[in-house]
Order: sequence, then structure tokens, then C-alpha cells
Amino acid sequence: MATGDQSSSAPSAEASAKADSVVRIAAVGDLHCTRTSHGAFQALFSHVSESADMLLLAGDLTDTGLPDEARLLAREFAALRVPAVAVFGNHDYESGHQDEVRTILTDAGVTILDGEATEVRGIGIAGVKGFAGGFGKRALGPWGEGIIKQFVHEAVNEALKLEASLARLRTSRQIVLLHYAPIQETVEGEPPEIYAFVGSSRLEDPISRFPVSMVFHGHAHRGRPEGHTKERVPVYNVSLPLLTRLFPDRPHVRIVEMRNGGA
Repeated sequence: MATGDQSSSAPSAEASAKADSVVRIAAVGDLHCTRTSHGAFQALFSHVSESADMLLLAGDLTDTGLPDEARLLAREFAALRVPAVAVFGNHDYESGHQDEVRTILTDAGVTILDGEATEVRGIGIAGVKGFAGGFGKRALGPWGEGIIKQFVHEAVNEALKLEASLARLRTSRQIVLLHYAPIQETVEGEPPEIYAFVGSSRLEDPISRFPVSMVFHGHAHRGRPEGHTKERVPVYNVSLPLLTRLFPDRPHVRIVEMRNGGA
């Protein structure tokens, strides 16, 4: 082994420090921006800019999926000075203008994932909306009427998109961003009758097959703030109504630190 000039065989101290630096991840979902939300998010986005290195948005960016709502939210993003990555939620599809909404928010600088993957500060992010169907033994199965099979097929497709998104990542640290929950634990607190409509354990399967460090989702406004997959991957419910209720005296965003290198 060569022992002379180590600059070509070992990373510099500066490179090592950068590789092992702490990245602050802010996450929130369910903004539900309406036509009357002018100024509603500027303080939140300013806080994120000062306290975090990126912002993850876990769906339901708009209230009814209207382009006017997206345009207002795009103006709110002027207060944000860190990269933003998002997935859509069910409300963003409500009016059938999801393509236009995506264009408006993308033009405002937001990276929107729907089976794609991206990297921010050395951390890989895989994202899909996800879908419903329930959890574990109570998950809806693909049998009976065609409409039920179609419902389950949608959940399977979202899980496959998540798997494809994760397969694109080459980073040692990986985050999954969803709207629907991948585990039951973070939706508990909602009426049990609607568990099947706030998430699907089919989303947990690809998470278990990749080196995922943590998961963020929204949608469950009355759920729990955190839980774990069967493989002990942390899952954070960052729905804005939930954070507002649990932490009324602090900014309504979850901030988690992660190292972007090392063990």
C-alpha cells in the first residue's frame, strides 16, 4: 500500500467533514392552501429557512387542487430559501387539474415526486403519493367486484412506484416521502372505521427492502406523530393539523437531524 502522498487515496479533512455533516430536515404535510391563504405560510417558511437545510412537503399542498390555490402557494414559497421536495395528496387531485398544479409549483422551485427520486445535501429522497387499503391482516384484498380489484390495484401500483423510486437512489442515506401512511401506528387516533382510507401497509414492503433511514407522511390529521416499521425504520406523521394540535406553542413543522455520511 502506498504511504507517500495520501491526497489521492484518502479524503481530505474538509471532504470528510462535509460527508459526515448534519443535515436538518424539516417536514410538514396537509397545508391545504386555499384562495384565502395569503400570508398564511410565510412565517412557517421563514422559520424553516433559518432552522433547516431542506423542506419536505407530505401532500395536500392545496385544498381542492385548483390552479388558483397553487398560484397563491407559489407566492408563499418566496419566503423559503432552502430546497423544497414534495409529493401530492388526494386533495391535490380533487379538481382534476393536478398537471397544472404541478407545473405551477415546479416553476416556483418545488421538486415534486411521483415515483421519481432526487438528492439534496447528499441525502436521497424517494417519493410517491401512496394510496389507501388498510393494514396487515385487515388490508383489503383483490377479490370480488371489479371496482374492489381496481382499488387494490391502485395501492399495489403506488407501492411499485415507490420501489422504483428507491431503486434509483445511490446515496447511503435515504428518505421516503409519502402522503398516505405506510403503517397503522401513526394513524391511530383516527376513528378505526377510516384506517383503511388513510394508508396501506403495501407501502411498507418496499421500505423494508431498501436502506431507508426514515419516512415522512401526512393525511392522518388525528393520528400519532411517530412510529416504526417492522424493520424499526422511524415513521413521522407530519400532518399540519396534528402538529398544530400537539405543539401549539412552537412552529408547526417537524425538524429531524440526519448525518449524510458515515455509519
